[in-house]
Amino acid sequence: MAKHKKQKLGAPGSKHRQPHSQKPTRAATNPPQTQASKKPKLEPTIPFTPYDSILLVGEGDLSFAKSIVEHHGCCDVTATCFDSQTELFEKYEPQAEEHARFLEEESQKVLYGIDATKLDKDKQIKKLSTQWDVIVFNFPHVGGKSTDVNRQVRFNQELLVSFFRAALSVLRQDGTIVVTLFEGEPYTLWNIRDLARHTGLEVSRSFKFMAEAYPGYSHARTLGNIEGGGGWKGEDRDARSYIFRKKVAGNATTMHPDRMKALQKRKRAGDSSDDSSDEEG
Repeated sequence: MAKHKKQKLGAPGSKHRQPHSQKPTRAATNPPQTQASKKPKLEPTIPFTPYDSILLVGEGDLSFAKSIVEHHGCCDVTATCFDSQTELFEKYEPQAEEHARFLEEESQKVLYGIDATKLDKDKQIKKLSTQWDVIVFNFPHVGGKSTDVNRQVRFNQELLVSFFRAALSVLRQDGTIVVTLFEGEPYTLWNIRDLARHTGLEVSRSFKFMAEAYPGYSHARTLGNIEGGGGWKGEDRDARSYIFRKKVAGNATTMHPDRMKALQKRKRAGDSSDDSSDEEG
């Protein structure tokens, strides 16, 4: 008697074929993206927390101050401008007055006629009788004092050195100073790291400044809207922020518990924008 061969599962003529309704898996039709093709989204670095007392110097139209209060929940902000109130409102009409009104309605302080290089001597600053967790100076520049590049570099270096020295007197022991500059020359010629070291500060880190992290903020020209012929046209230029702290033996400082918790929480959440670490010591 001839023996019948067993049919293989799913073979032609078998009663155990796969049902017609079963479709190929997605992996078979659409292969997954390779790891190299997935580009992580760059997250901005915010160098302060809502718990910090923040001093902003050299504010232009006050749009940065407004943004960190409105969108980052900062509730202890002192915004200072070099110009008098009248000069500021004329330079940046109408936005400066609108931003100042917003800050005052939110119980934030706005001071006019404040020289960033004389914070330690200014009567308005002394009257506040306080020290700040974070002092921020965005895009410092002396303006058009000279068309000679070397002189411009020297003038701006003098500005930064004087600012650092003055800021140290109103900065808490565990506080930080944040300065943002455009990248490339002539700003790299200022050698901001060396200037800070010369005044008793050390570089903690640097990171790419992302203006989009501050909705409503726009870099204001020193000459303002009227004399400058309109708003600043260089918002898309790359910029970098530098964080400085006081030099302390062994780098041991005591930080306020609330501030420490907030910074640790932010670190655990991940921060991918710090593409240039400047850790020292």
